[in-house]
Amino acid sequence: MARRYKVSEPFNVAMKLLIPQSTMVKGVKKKVYPAPADVTEVFFGSFRTYGGTENFSNEIYTVFHTAIIDTWFNPKITTECLIYLCDTGESFNVISEPENINMRNQFMQFKVEKVGGQT
Repeated sequence: MARRYKVSEPFNVAMKLLIPQSTMVKGVKKKVYPAPADVTEVFFGSFRTYGGTENFSNEIYTVFHTAIIDTWFNPKITTECLIYLCDTGESFNVISEPENINMRNQFMQFKVEKVGGQT
């Protein structure tokens, strides 16, 4: 018998889903994301961070901030999208294919990453 998924943390972090529009620029496909102020739909989820991963390559210091988001199922969320945190104003790339937990179309979980660095 399959285990039932239980929400471990409340869905109390406000987020916006930024879905890109593809445009052709000089024959190259380019993704253009809407401004967060233009997106009116807000969704809620839990946002768990695990610190960052540091990398020093070619004299560039980079920190990869990763987090896991649990939220209600939304088929619009894909690896092409950005997640915007309303409280902090930070945007994160969706780096793992969102998992439809227990294939019930009720909850989903995915991993996001924010890349920042300095020279």
